[in-house]
Amino acid sequence: MEINSITKKLLFNTVRVDTVLEDGSEGSGTAFVVSHTHPRGTNTFIVTNRHLVDGVRRGGLVFTQKRNGQPVFGQRFQLNIEDFPHAWFTHPDPEVDLAIIPMRPLEQAAHDQGVELYYHAIDSRLAPDAATQRGFDALEDVLFVGYPSGVWDQTNLMPILRRGTTATPMALDFEGRKEFLIDAAVYPGSSGSPVFVYQTDVMRPSQGNSKKFLFAGVVAAVFFREEANHLVPAPVPANNHGLVMGSEMIDLGLVIKAEAVLEVINAYLGKWAE
Repeated sequence: MEINSITKKLLFNTVRVDTVLEDGSEGSGTAFVVSHTHPRGTNTFIVTNRHLVDGVRRGGLVFTQKRNGQPVFGQRFQLNIEDFPHAWFTHPDPEVDLAIIPMRPLEQAAHDQGVELYYHAIDSRLAPDAATQRGFDALEDVLFVGYPSGVWDQTNLMPILRRGTTATPMALDFEGRKEFLIDAAVYPGSSGSPVFVYQTDVMRPSQGNSKKFLFAGVVAAVFFREEANHLVPAPVPANNHGLVMGSEMIDLGLVIKAEAVLEVINAYLGKWAE
């Protein structure tokens, strides 16, 4: 498969996160790569949810290998990170469910083992500013990429692409936080998935440069119906063990806005310079 369209590149935005939790159970989630240009240069980070790295005994990031500038489909390389929770830098506001890790030392670790990593970073400049958000309609098409319920193409190491729509206007902060809702099937493993706003014509390679293809945010939680007329948002767990027995997911996902991703990156850059 030739990587010649935006949506094909989306398949390489994400990184699978495989974890062993403190109770010994295994989990999986989604992370993704972001490139951020700032006055001192450009830095690349892996982004995921804070709740996916807290309480983890061991964790690894799964990449596709690169050869001659191209992906080698099915050639897996897993970077296992010692002291996994402490390797991540979290958003300075503990209420914001985001964590990042710089890409440079990970690439160096792979290089030391004779491996090149294939990925496509999301340019942070694709995050909509306030004026762009005000220009969105109340209902916009969205696409998100990840590993719902741990499902992926294990042979080719490909994530799952899913569609939905915004369920609350992106111009508003849902419940006063930098979040919005999507009407989409969000399951364990979807946590950490990047979310994009897109127009229909962006799905055609000939229209791949549509300016409306924007990085909207990160899946963080799903709404459950615990009992009649009682809905609660809960972080999307890395496995099914975190689900409340008898609860029902209602296909409403909570997305942290992309501007919060820029906040945690800038907080990192303000504290450490690579």
